[in-house]
Amino acid sequence: MGEYVDADGVRMYYEVHGEGDPVLLLHGGGGTADSWLAQVRGLAGQYRVYVPERRGHGRSPDVEGPVTMELMSADTAAFMAALGIGSAFVIGWSDGGKVAARLALSRPELVRKLVLIGTELTRDGATPAGDALFTEEGLAELTTLFRPRYEPLTPDGPEHFQVVFDKWAQMWLTMPDLDLAELKALTMPVLVMQGDDDGVRIEHSVAVAKAIPDTQLAVVPGTSHALPIEKPGLVNQLLVDFLSDQQTPKYMPMGALDQ
Repeated sequence: MGEYVDADGVRMYYEVHGEGDPVLLLHGGGGTADSWLAQVRGLAGQYRVYVPERRGHGRSPDVEGPVTMELMSADTAAFMAALGIGSAFVIGWSDGGKVAARLALSRPELVRKLVLIGTELTRDGATPAGDALFTEEGLAELTTLFRPRYEPLTPDGPEHFQVVFDKWAQMWLTMPDLDLAELKALTMPVLVMQGDDDGVRIEHSVAVAKAIPDTQLAVVPGTSHALPIEKPGLVNQLLVDFLSDQQTPKYMPMGALDQ
């Protein structure tokens, strides 16, 4: 059962599970807290897992005006402040990764470790199929995908779907690229993860990983953009290994991401 919190004027629904160091799970565009059910099960035995829903998603009401990744990053910082979370392990999937990356850059003191799952930070980081989602036909497909998730949960009423979807589409179509050179400023450990049949180009994830001083890279075999759902056991093991203080020793490091 979830709760609501006022995050600097934005009413956000969230769920919390388990005890331990805080983990923040940030869902993708059009997603909800339910997107993370398998990860909650996998992490809540060791961590206190917070799963918020962003403005206009799931059970969180919409807020008047346009939406941007920067705005949702600020909402996330306000959410943490409202709940007294001084810092957390932050895991973002798809759009949630874009929000998480901006949070880590703007408020690094809030992010102990960062995980980006299926996250392209520049438009050319998408595969042709991923980029095609932002055409007229692709947006129509996303409408069909997201509407059934939105309508049963939203406090704004099912008729509000087109309003929020139009905001998301405007954000996706006009969102500026993140300058990968900025990632050099990240001092926390970062895990970049994607499926081998994702909407993100593997070369892009490599470029992102190379741009970050302390990074790990994982390409999960036999998965798509929905890797946390398709192979939850493997994804959860990678997350637990990364978040743990007990990192496996490297016996033959040869600097693959330094080249």
